[in-house]
Amino acid sequence: VQLQASGGGSVQAGGSLRLSCVASGRTHVSYAVAWFRRAPGKEREFVAALGWHGRPTLYEDSVKGRFTISRDGAENTVNLQMSGLKPEDTAVYYCARSRTSVATRKQYDYTYWGQGTLVTVSS
Repeated sequence: VQLQASGGGSVQAGGSLRLSCVASGRTHVSYAVAWFRRAPGKEREFVAALGWHGRPTLYEDSVKGRFTISRDGAENTVNLQMSGLKPEDTAVYYCARSRTSVATRKQYDYTYWGQGTLVTVSS
């Protein structure tokens, strides 16, 4: 499975971006998807995850109410709608995909990773 992330860019604080991640190659019947991010000088951290049946939907506390993760199964796509962006959201965002249907916050639960897309939020 190969994941291709896109949609990153530069926005001002308060703005919005929509990240997308398209999967290709051999896919599993059911799988969880997630987004992680790595800010400059920091470790990669969890952002959001979605189980195969839409449950559970998990968010990192700082993005709750601002970010929404969704999937389009027919298109093998997972999206991250980001609004109310803040400078502290600046990071490289990575999509990830599990081999199981259960969404978690742990990076080691995800087998497949995209290459990352850069989001820069200016104040």
